[in-house]
Amino acid sequence: MPKGYWIAQVDVRDPERYKDYVAAAKPAFEKYGANFVARGGAYAQLEGRVRARNVIIEFPSLQAAVDCYNSPEYQIAAAIRQEVADAEMVVVEGL
Repeated sequence: MPKGYWIAQVDVRDPERYKDYVAAAKPAFEKYGANFVARGGAYAQLEGRVRARNVIIEFPSLQAAVDCYNSPEYQIAAAIRQEVADAEMVVVEGL
């Protein structure tokens, strides 16, 4: 079964409160088998708009990735993130 990946590009407006998001998201990530492939770090802009923080999270399947995002646990965290950061997020199926 192909894995699923969250790809997120984020500009954090309030780094201190963003820590609250990270803590709140942890239970959902653990429940749905998330594995962080990239979390911030150096990047090279090649084309288009770029945000300061780029994150790739691997899940056991596309459905697990979608279920994690829609879970009550993650939606608590998402509400915090939406207050303190701007983001684009997509879920893609791996090969």
